[in-house]
Amino acid sequence: MASLVLGLALAGPLAAAPSEREAQARLDALGEEILAASGRLSTTREARDEASEALREVETALAETHRRLDALQAERRALNDEIADLEARRERLADERRGQRDALEVQLEAFYRLGLTPQLKLLLNQDDPARLDRLQHYLNRLARARHERLDALERLERELAETRQALAERGERLAAVTARLDERSAALAEQSAERAALVAKLDERFASEQARLATLAQDRAHAERTLREVQERLARLERPPPSTAIEETRGALPWPVQGSIASSFRHGEGVHLNGLVIRAAEGTPVRAVHPGRVVFADWMRGFGNLLIVDHGDRVMTLHAHLQHFSAGVGSAVDRGDTLGAVGASGGQGQPGLYFEVRRDGQPIDPRGWIASRP
Repeated sequence: MASLVLGLALAGPLAAAPSEREAQARLDALGEEILAASGRLSTTREARDEASEALREVETALAETHRRLDALQAERRALNDEIADLEARRERLADERRGQRDALEVQLEAFYRLGLTPQLKLLLNQDDPARLDRLQHYLNRLARARHERLDALERLERELAETRQALAERGERLAAVTARLDERSAALAEQSAERAALVAKLDERFASEQARLATLAQDRAHAERTLREVQERLARLERPPPSTAIEETRGALPWPVQGSIASSFRHGEGVHLNGLVIRAAEGTPVRAVHPGRVVFADWMRGFGNLLIVDHGDRVMTLHAHLQHFSAGVGSAVDRGDTLGAVGASGGQGQPGLYFEVRRDGQPIDPRGWIASRP
Protein backbone atom coordinates (compact mmCIF):
# COMPACT_ATOMS: atom_id res chain seq x y z
CA MET A 1 0.00 0.00 0.00
CA ALA A 2 2.86 2.33 0.67
CA SER A 3 3.74 2.52 -3.00
CA LEU A 4 4.12 6.24 -2.54
CA VAL A 5 7.07 5.68 -0.22
CA LEU A 6 9.11 4.63 -3.25
CA GLY A 7 8.44 7.81 -5.20
CA LEU A 8 9.03 10.00 -2.16
CA ALA A 9 12.24 8.21 -1.27
CA LEU A 10 13.62 8.70 -4.75
CA ALA A 11 12.73 12.38 -4.61
CA GLY A 12 14.48 12.97 -1.25
CA PRO A 13 18.18 13.15 -0.39
CA LEU A 14 20.06 10.12 -1.58
CA ALA A 15 21.65 9.42 1.77
CA ALA A 16 18.29 9.31 3.56
CA ALA A 17 16.36 7.49 0.86
CA PRO A 18 15.63 3.77 1.25
CA SER A 19 16.73 1.49 -1.55
CA GLU A 20 14.33 0.37 -4.26
CA ARG A 21 14.34 -3.12 -2.78
CA GLU A 22 13.53 -1.87 0.72
CA ALA A 23 10.73 0.34 -0.60
CA GLN A 24 9.26 -2.54 -2.60
CA ALA A 25 9.44 -4.78 0.48
CA ARG A 26 7.42 -2.20 2.42
CA LEU A 27 4.92 -2.04 -0.42
CA ASP A 28 4.51 -5.81 -0.45
CA ALA A 29 4.14 -5.97 3.32
CA LEU A 30 1.52 -3.24 3.42
CA GLY A 31 -0.31 -4.80 0.48
CA GLU A 32 -0.50 -8.07 2.40
CA GLU A 33 -1.81 -6.21 5.46
CA ILE A 34 -4.61 -4.69 3.40
CA LEU A 35 -5.57 -8.10 2.02
CA ALA A 36 -5.52 -9.54 5.53
CA ALA A 37 -7.71 -6.68 6.72
CA SER A 38 -10.09 -7.40 3.87
CA GLY A 39 -10.28 -11.01 5.01
CA ARG A 40 -10.96 -9.99 8.61
CA LEU A 41 -13.75 -7.70 7.48
CA SER A 42 -15.45 -10.48 5.50
CA THR A 43 -17.75 -11.65 8.28
CA THR A 44 -21.08 -12.01 6.47
CA ARG A 45 -22.59 -15.33 5.48
CA GLU A 46 -22.18 -14.47 1.79
CA ALA A 47 -18.47 -13.83 2.28
CA ARG A 48 -18.08 -17.33 3.70
CA ASP A 49 -20.16 -18.89 0.95
CA GLU A 50 -18.22 -21.64 -0.81
CA ALA A 51 -19.44 -20.51 -4.22
CA SER A 52 -18.17 -16.98 -3.57
CA GLU A 53 -14.77 -18.30 -2.56
CA ALA A 54 -14.70 -20.59 -5.59
CA LEU A 55 -15.56 -17.61 -7.80
CA ARG A 56 -12.62 -15.69 -6.38
CA GLU A 57 -10.30 -18.60 -7.09
CA VAL A 58 -11.48 -19.22 -10.64
CA GLU A 59 -11.50 -15.51 -11.55
CA THR A 60 -8.01 -15.09 -10.14
CA ALA A 61 -6.90 -18.08 -12.23
CA LEU A 62 -8.68 -16.62 -15.27
CA ALA A 63 -6.88 -13.31 -14.80
CA GLU A 64 -3.52 -15.09 -14.72
CA THR A 65 -4.44 -17.12 -17.80
CA HIS A 66 -5.44 -13.96 -19.67
CA ARG A 67 -2.22 -12.26 -18.60
CA ARG A 68 -0.11 -15.16 -19.80
CA LEU A 69 -2.09 -15.36 -23.03
CA ASP A 70 -1.40 -11.69 -23.65
CA ALA A 71 2.29 -12.24 -22.94
CA LEU A 72 2.43 -15.25 -25.26
CA GLN A 73 0.60 -13.41 -28.01
CA ALA A 74 2.99 -10.48 -27.63
CA GLU A 75 5.91 -12.92 -27.83
CA ARG A 76 4.43 -14.52 -30.95
CA ARG A 77 3.97 -11.10 -32.58
CA ALA A 78 7.57 -10.23 -31.74
CA LEU A 79 8.80 -13.53 -33.17
CA ASN A 80 6.78 -13.02 -36.34
CA ASP A 81 8.31 -9.55 -36.69
CA GLU A 82 11.79 -10.99 -36.15
CA ILE A 83 11.14 -13.71 -38.74
CA ALA A 84 9.88 -11.13 -41.25
CA ASP A 85 13.03 -9.03 -40.65
CA LEU A 86 15.24 -12.08 -41.06
CA GLU A 87 13.46 -13.11 -44.25
CA ALA A 88 13.95 -9.61 -45.66
CA ARG A 89 17.61 -9.68 -44.63
CA ARG A 90 18.07 -13.06 -46.27
CA GLU A 91 16.61 -11.70 -49.51
CA ARG A 92 18.90 -8.67 -49.37
CA LEU A 93 21.94 -10.87 -48.74
CA ALA A 94 20.95 -13.21 -51.57
CA ASP A 95 20.57 -10.25 -53.95
CA GLU A 96 23.91 -8.86 -52.85
CA ARG A 97 25.55 -12.25 -53.30
CA ARG A 98 24.17 -12.51 -56.84
CA GLY A 99 25.55 -9.04 -57.59
CA GLN A 100 28.97 -9.98 -56.22
CA ARG A 101 29.03 -13.17 -58.27
CA ASP A 102 28.10 -11.29 -61.43
CA ALA A 103 30.85 -8.73 -60.80
CA LEU A 104 33.35 -11.50 -60.10
CA GLU A 105 32.44 -13.21 -63.38
CA VAL A 106 33.19 -9.97 -65.25
CA GLN A 107 36.57 -9.70 -63.56
CA LEU A 108 37.45 -13.33 -64.24
CA GLU A 109 36.47 -12.91 -67.88
CA ALA A 110 38.84 -9.92 -68.12
CA PHE A 111 41.67 -11.99 -66.67
CA TYR A 112 40.86 -14.82 -69.06
CA ARG A 113 41.21 -12.50 -72.06
CA LEU A 114 44.62 -11.42 -70.78
CA GLY A 115 45.74 -15.02 -70.56
CA LEU A 116 47.32 -17.08 -67.83
CA THR A 117 50.48 -14.96 -67.42
CA PRO A 118 49.59 -11.37 -68.38
CA GLN A 119 52.61 -9.88 -66.56
CA LEU A 120 55.07 -12.03 -68.57
CA LYS A 121 53.36 -11.06 -71.84
CA LEU A 122 53.73 -7.40 -71.00
CA LEU A 123 57.48 -7.79 -70.40
CA LEU A 124 58.08 -9.83 -73.55
CA ASN A 125 56.17 -7.36 -75.74
CA GLN A 126 58.68 -4.68 -74.67
CA ASP A 127 56.12 -1.94 -75.07
CA ASP A 128 56.49 1.62 -73.97
CA PRO A 129 57.48 1.58 -70.24
CA ALA A 130 54.79 4.12 -69.34
CA ARG A 131 52.16 1.97 -71.03
CA LEU A 132 53.53 -1.12 -69.27
CA ASP A 133 53.30 0.70 -65.95
CA ARG A 134 49.68 1.66 -66.60
CA LEU A 135 48.78 -1.91 -67.61
CA GLN A 136 50.53 -3.33 -64.56
CA HIS A 137 48.61 -0.90 -62.36
CA TYR A 138 45.39 -2.03 -64.04
CA LEU A 139 46.24 -5.69 -63.44
CA ASN A 140 47.00 -5.01 -59.78
CA ARG A 141 43.67 -3.26 -59.36
CA LEU A 142 41.88 -6.19 -61.00
CA ALA A 143 43.64 -8.62 -58.67
CA ARG A 144 42.71 -6.57 -55.58
CA ALA A 145 39.14 -6.27 -56.77
CA ARG A 146 38.95 -10.01 -57.30
CA HIS A 147 40.21 -10.71 -53.80
CA GLU A 148 37.74 -8.17 -52.38
CA ARG A 149 34.90 -9.84 -54.27
CA LEU A 150 35.94 -13.23 -53.00
CA ASP A 151 36.14 -11.92 -49.43
CA ALA A 152 32.73 -10.28 -49.81
CA LEU A 153 31.26 -13.52 -51.13
CA GLU A 154 32.70 -15.43 -48.19
CA ARG A 155 31.22 -12.87 -45.76
CA LEU A 156 27.84 -13.01 -47.46
CA GLU A 157 27.81 -16.81 -47.39
CA ARG A 158 28.63 -16.71 -43.67
CA GLU A 159 25.90 -14.13 -42.96
CA LEU A 160 23.39 -16.10 -45.00
CA ALA A 161 24.19 -19.23 -43.00
CA GLU A 162 23.77 -17.29 -39.75
CA THR A 163 20.47 -15.86 -40.97
CA ARG A 164 19.19 -19.32 -41.91
CA GLN A 165 20.19 -20.60 -38.46
CA ALA A 166 18.45 -17.68 -36.76
CA LEU A 167 15.35 -18.31 -38.87
CA ALA A 168 15.32 -21.96 -37.84
CA GLU A 169 15.69 -21.04 -34.16
CA ARG A 170 12.91 -18.43 -34.37
CA GLY A 171 10.71 -20.96 -36.13
CA GLU A 172 11.23 -23.48 -33.32
CA ARG A 173 10.47 -20.85 -30.68
CA LEU A 174 7.37 -19.79 -32.58
CA ALA A 175 6.14 -23.37 -32.69
CA ALA A 176 6.70 -23.72 -28.94
CA VAL A 177 4.88 -20.44 -28.23
CA THR A 178 2.00 -21.51 -30.45
CA ALA A 179 1.75 -24.82 -28.57
CA ARG A 180 1.68 -22.97 -25.23
CA LEU A 181 -0.96 -20.63 -26.61
CA ASP A 182 -3.12 -23.62 -27.54
CA GLU A 183 -2.70 -25.03 -24.02
CA ARG A 184 -3.59 -21.70 -22.42
CA SER A 185 -6.58 -21.27 -24.71
CA ALA A 186 -7.87 -24.69 -23.70
CA ALA A 187 -7.37 -23.82 -20.03
CA LEU A 188 -9.16 -20.52 -20.60
CA ALA A 189 -12.15 -22.30 -22.10
CA GLU A 190 -12.36 -24.67 -19.11
CA GLN A 191 -11.99 -21.86 -16.58
CA SER A 192 -14.59 -19.75 -18.38
CA ALA A 193 -17.07 -22.62 -18.31
CA GLU A 194 -16.35 -23.16 -14.62
CA ARG A 195 -16.87 -19.44 -13.95
CA ALA A 196 -20.21 -19.45 -15.81
CA ALA A 197 -21.41 -22.35 -13.67
CA LEU A 198 -20.31 -20.56 -10.49
CA VAL A 199 -22.06 -17.33 -11.47
CA ALA A 200 -25.24 -19.28 -12.14
CA LYS A 201 -24.89 -20.96 -8.75
CA LEU A 202 -24.42 -17.58 -7.04
CA ASP A 203 -27.50 -16.19 -8.78
CA GLU A 204 -29.55 -19.13 -7.50
CA ARG A 205 -28.99 -17.92 -3.93
CA PHE A 206 -31.42 -15.08 -4.37
CA ALA A 207 -35.00 -16.09 -3.65
CA SER A 208 -36.18 -12.56 -4.43
CA GLU A 209 -35.04 -9.20 -5.76
CA GLN A 210 -34.95 -7.96 -2.18
CA ALA A 211 -32.47 -10.68 -1.24
CA ARG A 212 -30.27 -9.76 -4.21
CA LEU A 213 -30.26 -6.08 -3.25
CA ALA A 214 -29.48 -6.97 0.37
CA THR A 215 -26.43 -8.96 -0.74
CA LEU A 216 -25.30 -6.09 -2.97
CA ALA A 217 -25.59 -3.73 -0.01
CA GLN A 218 -23.47 -6.10 2.09
CA ASP A 219 -20.86 -6.21 -0.68
CA ARG A 220 -20.76 -2.41 -0.76
CA ALA A 221 -20.45 -2.19 3.04
CA HIS A 222 -17.58 -4.68 2.96
CA ALA A 223 -15.89 -2.75 0.15
CA GLU A 224 -16.26 0.54 2.03
CA ARG A 225 -14.62 -0.90 5.13
CA THR A 226 -11.74 -2.28 3.10
CA LEU A 227 -11.25 0.98 1.20
CA ARG A 228 -11.20 2.87 4.48
CA GLU A 229 -8.41 0.53 5.59
CA VAL A 230 -6.50 1.46 2.43
CA GLN A 231 -7.02 5.18 3.04
CA GLU A 232 -6.05 4.96 6.71
CA ARG A 233 -2.86 3.07 5.98
CA LEU A 234 -1.88 5.59 3.31
CA ALA A 235 -2.57 8.41 5.78
CA ARG A 236 -0.23 6.78 8.32
CA LEU A 237 2.77 6.89 6.03
CA GLU A 238 5.84 8.65 7.39
CA ARG A 239 5.71 11.19 4.58
CA PRO A 240 2.70 12.58 2.73
CA PRO A 241 2.02 11.24 -0.77
CA PRO A 242 3.74 13.21 -3.54
CA SER A 243 1.62 15.65 -5.51
CA THR A 244 0.89 14.90 -9.16
CA ALA A 245 -1.05 18.15 -9.62
CA ILE A 246 -4.23 16.21 -10.31
CA GLU A 247 -6.31 19.08 -8.93
CA GLU A 248 -5.21 21.19 -11.90
CA THR A 249 -6.65 18.62 -14.34
CA ARG A 250 -10.16 18.58 -12.87
CA GLY A 251 -12.63 18.29 -15.75
CA ALA A 252 -9.91 17.49 -18.28
CA LEU A 253 -8.85 13.93 -17.46
CA PRO A 254 -9.20 11.35 -20.26
CA TRP A 255 -11.66 8.48 -20.01
CA PRO A 256 -10.09 5.25 -18.74
CA VAL A 257 -11.90 3.39 -21.52
CA GLN A 258 -14.32 4.40 -24.26
CA GLY A 259 -17.80 2.94 -24.05
CA SER A 260 -21.41 3.55 -23.08
CA ILE A 261 -22.41 4.46 -19.53
CA ALA A 262 -24.47 1.67 -17.95
CA SER A 263 -24.85 3.35 -14.55
CA SER A 264 -23.77 6.73 -13.22
CA PHE A 265 -22.74 8.17 -9.86
CA ARG A 266 -25.30 7.49 -7.09
CA HIS A 267 -27.54 5.60 -9.52
CA GLY A 268 -25.87 2.18 -9.48
CA GLU A 269 -26.43 -0.82 -7.24
CA GLY A 270 -24.14 -2.34 -4.64
CA VAL A 271 -20.50 -1.49 -5.21
CA HIS A 272 -21.52 0.41 -8.35
CA LEU A 273 -23.28 3.15 -6.37
CA ASN A 274 -20.29 5.48 -6.09
CA GLY A 275 -18.93 5.53 -9.64
CA LEU A 276 -19.51 4.82 -13.31
CA VAL A 277 -20.01 1.50 -15.07
CA ILE A 278 -18.66 1.86 -18.61
CA ARG A 279 -19.62 -0.91 -21.02
CA ALA A 280 -16.85 -1.97 -23.40
CA ALA A 281 -15.71 -5.10 -25.17
CA GLU A 282 -13.89 -7.65 -23.04
CA GLY A 283 -10.14 -7.30 -23.36
CA THR A 284 -10.25 -3.56 -24.17
CA PRO A 285 -7.22 -1.85 -22.54
CA VAL A 286 -7.96 0.24 -19.45
CA ARG A 287 -5.74 3.34 -19.25
CA ALA A 288 -4.53 5.42 -16.33
CA VAL A 289 -6.21 8.83 -16.37
CA HIS A 290 -3.31 10.57 -14.59
CA PRO A 291 0.18 9.81 -13.24
CA GLY A 292 0.33 7.97 -9.94
CA ARG A 293 1.29 4.69 -8.33
CA VAL A 294 -0.62 1.43 -8.01
CA VAL A 295 -1.44 0.81 -4.35
CA PHE A 296 -3.82 -2.15 -4.71
CA ALA A 297 -4.22 -4.86 -7.36
CA ASP A 298 -6.13 -7.94 -6.25
CA TRP A 299 -9.54 -9.62 -6.25
CA MET A 300 -12.14 -8.09 -3.93
CA ARG A 301 -15.66 -9.28 -3.29
CA GLY A 302 -18.15 -7.33 -5.40
CA PHE A 303 -15.41 -5.64 -7.39
CA GLY A 304 -13.68 -8.71 -8.80
CA ASN A 305 -10.20 -7.76 -9.99
CA LEU A 306 -9.71 -4.30 -8.51
CA LEU A 307 -6.80 -1.93 -9.17
CA ILE A 308 -6.37 1.33 -7.25
CA VAL A 309 -4.05 4.16 -8.31
CA ASP A 310 -3.05 6.82 -5.80
CA HIS A 311 -2.42 10.14 -7.55
CA GLY A 312 -1.32 12.13 -4.52
CA ASP A 313 -3.25 15.15 -3.27
CA ARG A 314 -5.45 12.63 -1.42
CA VAL A 315 -7.03 11.48 -4.70
CA MET A 316 -7.39 7.83 -5.77
CA THR A 317 -9.01 6.18 -8.79
CA LEU A 318 -10.53 2.69 -8.66
CA HIS A 319 -10.80 0.33 -11.63
CA ALA A 320 -12.89 -2.81 -11.07
CA HIS A 321 -14.14 -5.94 -12.89
CA LEU A 322 -10.83 -6.12 -14.77
CA GLN A 323 -10.13 -9.18 -16.86
CA HIS A 324 -6.51 -9.09 -15.70
CA PHE A 325 -3.87 -6.67 -14.41
CA SER A 326 -1.10 -5.15 -16.53
CA ALA A 327 0.46 -3.29 -13.58
CA GLY A 328 1.23 -4.49 -10.06
CA VAL A 329 1.38 -2.93 -6.62
CA GLY A 330 4.16 -0.36 -6.49
CA SER A 331 4.18 0.29 -10.23
CA ALA A 332 4.51 3.94 -11.21
CA VAL A 333 2.08 4.75 -14.02
CA ASP A 334 1.78 7.70 -16.32
CA ARG A 335 -1.26 9.09 -18.06
CA GLY A 336 -2.35 6.66 -20.77
CA ASP A 337 -0.43 3.66 -19.39
CA THR A 338 -2.29 0.34 -19.53
CA LEU A 339 -3.52 -0.82 -16.13
CA GLY A 340 -5.39 -3.93 -17.27
CA ALA A 341 -8.20 -5.03 -19.54
CA VAL A 342 -11.98 -4.73 -19.41
CA GLY A 343 -13.57 -7.88 -17.99
CA ALA A 344 -16.54 -9.22 -16.07
CA SER A 345 -14.82 -10.37 -12.87
CA GLY A 346 -16.73 -10.20 -9.61
CA GLY A 347 -19.54 -12.31 -11.03
CA GLN A 348 -20.69 -9.73 -13.56
CA GLY A 349 -23.00 -10.86 -16.34
CA GLN A 350 -21.40 -8.74 -19.04
CA PRO A 351 -18.05 -7.01 -19.44
CA GLY A 352 -17.48 -3.43 -18.39
CA LEU A 353 -15.28 -1.19 -16.29
CA TYR A 354 -16.34 0.19 -12.94
CA PHE A 355 -14.52 3.52 -12.45
CA GLU A 356 -14.54 5.50 -9.23
CA VAL A 357 -12.76 8.62 -7.97
CA ARG A 358 -12.14 9.19 -4.23
CA ARG A 359 -10.83 12.25 -2.45
CA ASP A 360 -9.90 12.01 1.21
CA GLY A 361 -11.41 8.51 1.11
CA GLN A 362 -14.83 9.78 0.04
CA PRO A 363 -16.33 8.93 -3.38
CA ILE A 364 -16.95 11.89 -5.69
CA ASP A 365 -18.64 12.06 -9.09
CA PRO A 366 -16.06 11.00 -11.74
CA ARG A 367 -17.76 13.23 -14.29
CA GLY A 368 -16.45 16.22 -12.39
CA TRP A 369 -12.91 15.05 -13.17
CA ILE A 370 -12.95 13.39 -16.58
CA ALA A 371 -13.46 15.37 -19.76
CA SER A 372 -16.80 15.62 -21.50
CA ARG A 373 -17.14 13.35 -24.48
CA PRO A 374 -16.13 14.99 -27.80
